[in-house]
Amino acid sequence: MHLDPIEQFQIKNLLPLLSLGGHQIAFTNSAAYMLLIVVLLSLLLIGATAARAIIPGRLQAVAEVSYEFVATTLRSSTGEAGMKFLPFVFTLFMFVLVANLIGLIPYSFAVTSQLIVTATLAILVFLVVVIYGFWKNGLRFLKLFVPSGVPWVFLPLIVPIEVLSFVSRPVSHSVRLFANMLAGHITLQVFAGFIIMLAGAGILGWFGAVLPFIMVVMLCALELLVACLQAYVFAILTCIYLNDAIHPGH
Repeated sequence: MHLDPIEQFQIKNLLPLLSLGGHQIAFTNSAAYMLLIVVLLSLLLIGATAARAIIPGRLQAVAEVSYEFVATTLRSSTGEAGMKFLPFVFTLFMFVLVANLIGLIPYSFAVTSQLIVTATLAILVFLVVVIYGFWKNGLRFLKLFVPSGVPWVFLPLIVPIEVLSFVSRPVSHSVRLFANMLAGHITLQVFAGFIIMLAGAGILGWFGAVLPFIMVVMLCALELLVACLQAYVFAILTCIYLNDAIHPGH
């Protein structure tokens, strides 16, 4: 049996919409899963908190703990001045988290394993930082590229490095999430393929399949941790970048 670990990342057209300039625009499986994520989050965050019970139920507790977790993370990174961005950071965190968790379900689709998705989110963060940084600070936002305490003689060397580091943020921000999810899913698929191939070899193959089965179980636990951790990393980096827009040069 031929198992292609890359096949699970293939984007498939589900509903053709229109043709523009010879290119087919369609509703894809990736778009369908992103729509599913939005629906699930809406049901959780709006439906579970609609009652506003003093003693929260399980779903309301999950929503409140998630909200407080992101609020604490944002406040510790940016101070009270950054709390205006709480809806933005919370939405990013929950979207990435649910997308990562859904991607762990067998035969599902991990939208965060698509570079176009993670790059879009990272570019959105980058644009928010730049636009708000100049809107709030004006040209003082450029102090971000001049570290305090650096002798003037070194500035011609330091400033280009700081600018390059700043403009490359969307790359590292997006590739980190994309690469971790991609590598994890490929690894799971490879070891799952070993189980299927060995199990099809008869009695001896069943015994040989025990080791890759144990590896798959361990990898699933690891991937669950990575799914949550990568959502947190994406959110904390967003908070750090927003802090640069709020307090440039600090």
